[in-house]
Amino acid sequence: MDIVLLVKAAIMGIVEGLTEFLPISSTGHLILTGSLLGMHDDKAKVFDIAIQTGAIFAVILVYWQKIAQTLRDLPSKPQAQRFALNVLIGFIPAVILGLLFGKAIKAHLFTPVVVASTFILGGIIILWAERRPATATRIQDVDAMTPMDALKVGLVQCLAMVPGTSRSGATIIGGMLLGLSRKAATDFSFFLAIPTLIGAGAYSLYKERAILSVADAPMFLVGLVFSFISAWLCVKWLLRYIASNNFVPFAWYRIAFGVVVLATAWTGWVDWSG
Repeated sequence: MDIVLLVKAAIMGIVEGLTEFLPISSTGHLILTGSLLGMHDDKAKVFDIAIQTGAIFAVILVYWQKIAQTLRDLPSKPQAQRFALNVLIGFIPAVILGLLFGKAIKAHLFTPVVVASTFILGGIIILWAERRPATATRIQDVDAMTPMDALKVGLVQCLAMVPGTSRSGATIIGGMLLGLSRKAATDFSFFLAIPTLIGAGAYSLYKERAILSVADAPMFLVGLVFSFISAWLCVKWLLRYIASNNFVPFAWYRIAFGVVVLATAWTGWVDWSG
């Protein structure tokens, strides 16, 4: 057993868990960390996607009461049926556009300029969204969302197919701009992540199964465990944070990170082509 490899897997899991649900792009951070650790081959790319499942288990644990209640009420209560339908509707655009354009995006958009630009642009959008004049919030709770609201957030989520955008950032800020409260947008972003990231992980493992072996199981398991633990801590913290704070600090962090991407790419310190 390669202890060094397991330590690297643990570090990658921690990075994934801490960045997946914050509006700062887990993909960008995994590219940077993977390059520094020498984990950027094809197997490492599958690993990066697969360990997202550990982060999703953390969301399921945090929201287990809501999920269990929905499953119990699904056969008979319209509210539970509408909530489940909304999550499904929000999930579908990512499936369709991912299958249509995923390969082209990986081939053409994983470049330093694109990653840095989306980091910086995303930061500017967050600053604008947080500092614009306050408008009336239509939706205070995810149960009040309509299927059209879910579809709009699902379409916004597709922007995260561009590396550096941040799935959480797109859905949370997009949801707020569409009239959801900060809490409702954050909650729906988490619920939407469950089918989206589990689906992406399962699809990636199936598609790249030829390059994987049983010997890789310890590395994947360690990554999943550490992703789960760090994501659980991060989600619990974020839900407390948004109760009385905005996302402006994350915006400035994104802008600074975008500058880091450009600097490390220009110096050749990090291979952002992966």
